[in-house]
Amino acid sequence: MNKKIIFILSIIFTIGLQAQPEFSSIASKPGAFSRMGFGARGIGMGNAMSAVTSGEVNSYYNPALSSFQKGNSFHTSYSFLSLDRNLNFVNFTRNFGSIEEGRAVPGVTIGVINAGVDDIDARDSQGNQFDALSTSENQFFLGLSNRFSEKFAIGVAFKFYYYKLYEDVNASSLGFDIGALYLLNENITISLMISDINSKYEWDTSDLYGASGKSTTDKFPVLKKIGVSYKLDNPNIIAAIEFENSNAETNYIRFGAEYNIYENLYLRGGVDKIDIGNFDIPVRPSLGFSYFHPLGFGVVGFNYAFAIEPYSSHDQHIVGLNINF
Repeated sequence: MNKKIIFILSIIFTIGLQAQPEFSSIASKPGAFSRMGFGARGIGMGNAMSAVTSGEVNSYYNPALSSFQKGNSFHTSYSFLSLDRNLNFVNFTRNFGSIEEGRAVPGVTIGVINAGVDDIDARDSQGNQFDALSTSENQFFLGLSNRFSEKFAIGVAFKFYYYKLYEDVNASSLGFDIGALYLLNENITISLMISDINSKYEWDTSDLYGASGKSTTDKFPVLKKIGVSYKLDNPNIIAAIEFENSNAETNYIRFGAEYNIYENLYLRGGVDKIDIGNFDIPVRPSLGFSYFHPLGFGVVGFNYAFAIEPYSSHDQHIVGLNINF
């Protein structure tokens, strides 16, 4: 094992343990569940994935990525969270050709993010428990990509949100992302992306409160990202960094690395949500790994990631399964 690489991953992880707790404004904005990342690989690399074109890709991070997927990839993940919360991921990605054939290569990703809170204690005015409530918040997305040449790809993702908050209180929305990728050379890739255009929740509580109900609209923050990834061949390492600006007045930097230490074993580390405008806001360091094993129908991979949750009593554990065929 390369001790220098392990040392670098350790430094990436411990950086996030230095900050003192303070609250970030974007965390209270609508759609917060959809900004936590996607799956064990992405979260394990600090969510700095918008320019990473190798391995299992996902249009969650950049809709232009789908056309870089080799073959078909199915992925599902489950997150262990505190406070009776849940966060789950499912997606399928494939492309429809090869750039070596001298024509454009389309790609598609279909996915779901499900989040919610269970066992919410409902009590009457006398303090007596009468029910256990739950909420459910979901994003269904379809990402379409086209790789026009060996170096350039562009994509768009359509995202449908559905939030069931209480009995007759729910909201839905249709938003979209736009992304582009440019391969500067064999090692360096640059990404651009705008996320959650037109995404918003429109609430109407008149069915619940009658004449006292009202209609409100909560707009999602619009995220603008630029990312760079660098791929080394020996040792086999991918390093990535990303800058994100939002109209919620946040400016984040995130970075991560993946080391293919053996043929089918990958180690990862990253740091998410480094707020360059306020270094007192805690960041989210993470570590993870994947192991892949070939079977008759394809390759099956087990993924794991651990991420610090600054405001929670317990940290986040994500386990996932990949099937490539």
